[in-house]
Formats: sequence, structure tokens, C-alpha cells
Amino acid sequence: MSAQMNYLDGNAAAGELSKIFAIDITTAEGKCAHCGAIRRFAEAHLYMQCPGVVARCCVCEHILLRFANVRQQVVLDVRGMAYLVMNAG
Repeated sequence: MSAQMNYLDGNAAAGELSKIFAIDITTAEGKCAHCGAIRRFAEAHLYMQCPGVVARCCVCEHILLRFANVRQQVVLDVRGMAYLVMNAG
């Protein structure tokens, strides 16, 4: 991972992800499919210089989530997470 790329924390994704999640995803707890770290999504390193949003694990830097608006579609890739748990209440 290049030291020159600046990232934000996962809270910066709240606005974009609220388009598809009714629940605040920044408080969700997820497990990295690569290293097994369990963290709140707000702790993810968020890169917004890309087309769309890329969230990386704060421990191992592997990609957790990709989100982009492409034409009239929303593309969400969460292959980097073993699971994501959200509070419903």
C-alpha cells in the first residue's frame, strides 16, 4: 500500500452507503476475510480518490468493500468481509 495515499475512517462512507442501507453501517461489526480481524466498519481505512469508495481493513489493508455508482446502478462488492453484523434496534 502506498504511503502517499491518504485515507479517511469508515465514517466517511455513511452518506454513500445510506443509499442502500437503512441502518447506519458505520456502527456495524465486520470480520476481515483475509486476516480475521473483527472491527467496527468505522475503523476501516476509506479511500475516496478512486472511482467510488474503497474500504480497507485497518489491520492488514486488504479490501473489505467497494462501492460505486455506475450509470443508474449501485455496485457493492463485499467479498473482503467474512461477515457484517448490524444492530437492528
